[in-house]
Amino acid sequence: MDRFNEAFCRRVLVPQFDAIGIEPDFRNPRYVELVGPRIRVGDHFHCMATPDGHVRLVTWPQTEGKIDIGHWVAISPGVRVKSAAAVTIGNGCILAENAYITDADWHGIYGRIYPPGECAAVVLEDDVWISDRATVLKGVRIGRRAIVAAGAVVVSDVPAYTVVAGVPARPVRQLDPEGPWVTRRDMFESRGADYHALEERLVREFLGPNTWRGFLASLLRPGPDD
Repeated sequence: MDRFNEAFCRRVLVPQFDAIGIEPDFRNPRYVELVGPRIRVGDHFHCMATPDGHVRLVTWPQTEGKIDIGHWVAISPGVRVKSAAAVTIGNGCILAENAYITDADWHGIYGRIYPPGECAAVVLEDDVWISDRATVLKGVRIGRRAIVAAGAVVVSDVPAYTVVAGVPARPVRQLDPEGPWVTRRDMFESRGADYHALEERLVREFLGPNTWRGFLASLLRPGPDD
């Protein structure tokens, strides 16, 4: 993070959490919105937001809503997590762009004036992957290392090591519990690799042969590769 973002995180964003672990990494933190108390995150929390993809973590104070996020979790732009009961996100989970997790209806079927409506806790066990635009609704428990496919709407429990897809989401594939698995935790602990060194290497590979001269030329005469 640059100095502005570091200062913004330290002075504005981090104090809004009830608890936050070591080495959080916020990209574009001014587009990360925390609303309400009882929001906790673990170590190595990675959160990326964009101007058109704000990340919103929201609790409903009148009902003691809370959001507990474990270690090594990654959240992408446009993710929303809303709680009026309890949302628990386990270690190593990945939430792709525009995923939505809620533990409440926010209005009744007939009485549509006063929130939060019917509530039931949501649990994502360790290493769950919620894909792009997927929705997880109240009362759902998603088992360890399960995957929710893009655009799916989850209304019932998902067994561990299961891929679900569709509206409503249904099992479409079983995963091998024995793997081979490489999780986000491995980047920080199991394999002994330094994450910052890994990130720097990936950035160098991504930028490739880019130069200042090429950057300026792309501004004047952009080509198909710019």
